[in-house]
Amino acid sequence: MKKITTYVLIATISLSSLFSSCDAVKNTNDTQRGAGIGAVAGGVLGAVLGNNLGHGGNGALGAVLGGVLGGVAGGVIGNKMDRQAREIQTALPGAQVERVGEGIKLTLGENSVRFDTNKSTLTPTAKANLDKLVPVFQSYADTDIVIYGYTDNTGAVDHNLTLSEQRAASVKAYLASKGLNVARFTNKGMGIADPVATNDTPEGRTQNRRVEFAIVANDKMKQEAQKEAGR
Repeated sequence: MKKITTYVLIATISLSSLFSSCDAVKNTNDTQRGAGIGAVAGGVLGAVLGNNLGHGGNGALGAVLGGVLGGVAGGVIGNKMDRQAREIQTALPGAQVERVGEGIKLTLGENSVRFDTNKSTLTPTAKANLDKLVPVFQSYADTDIVIYGYTDNTGAVDHNLTLSEQRAASVKAYLASKGLNVARFTNKGMGIADPVATNDTPEGRTQNRRVEFAIVANDKMKQEAQKEAGR
């Protein structure tokens, strides 16, 4: 089982300006650090990072980082996302699950979500793997999910963009057919953009043919987190 990667939004920020001592940092977990940073920088930090990190801010990582609430409320949301990330990893061990800020970046490669060549129709394997995610998405209904479709660079750029849009839409439609609230989902085709591997080898192109999910708190979860933080 792949380890769930936790991204803490402190990579380029001096810890000495945010915490009173190094010992204080060492004695905190990732969620607590995120809450502390959010209290200082809040959504502004999230927006800056969202515009400058990961896929040029255009993919799932940028979407998650751009939605930082910050403060104690951000820590409350972070705890919920920690649990959801673990459940996703358990349900679908082959997925790449990354805890980012107050959200989750979920990447399903070709081994998880397959399409017939040059088509947007989900294969039986793809449907079976998406079925494993449905119960988790149902359990955490107070989240919004953006679905990003990607292709390798084989073929015309415009065609790949359209194909990636159709594939992301197929994933959204399938999840909706399983009873999930379609209003939670947004789909976006990215085409050949943001490759995660070289397109010069078959193995690299396989990695680039993928679907990414940005899982973030919806307005209801944010409001409840703010109420809990104010107690």
